[in-house]
Amino acid sequence: MTWANLITSFRLGLVPVFAALAITYSDHQAQHLADSPVRWWALGVFILAATLDGLDGWIARKLNQTSFLGAILDPLADKSLMLTAITCLSFFPWGDPWGLPSWAVAIIIAREMVILGGIVILYTLNQRVPIVPHWSSKVSTIAQMILIGWIMLQWIPLSPIYPACIAVVFTLWSGFAYIKQGIRQLPHPA
Repeated sequence: MTWANLITSFRLGLVPVFAALAITYSDHQAQHLADSPVRWWALGVFILAATLDGLDGWIARKLNQTSFLGAILDPLADKSLMLTAITCLSFFPWGDPWGLPSWAVAIIIAREMVILGGIVILYTLNQRVPIVPHWSSKVSTIAQMILIGWIMLQWIPLSPIYPACIAVVFTLWSGFAYIKQGIRQLPHPA
């Protein structure tokens, strides 16, 4: 296993740790334990996992360690972290007014479902799915990470609506880019 894949596997292992901490902090909020250090632990784990996202990709490219396993693990780790964070902060709120806007959650999750459905369709038809990452997808992931961090920090005086709007714009943009890519891969009748 390459160094990049080891880091990605570690990132996957951080996802349930983050979820447990995020849910615990929400419980502390409900009990009015606002000064709970669990919030900072959850934020720290999230930031570590998000930072390692960039590191494993950089190592894979720099050391020429790109692999089939890495091509599966990296997006799995990305999606697991983001969807877990979005789910946790939606169903286990960290206090008003710092909740995720429900429309943003719906759009982000819908994009993931459309992409997953498209992959299944393409694999069924073509028996392969060559996915070329689009730049808007990386920007979308970064914008979503900023949105999650914004909500977890809770000390930025601006509403989370602003980073939510930016995250949604890039989420939609990257979703359309992947849909176009998928349409080009559909078999064409002769």
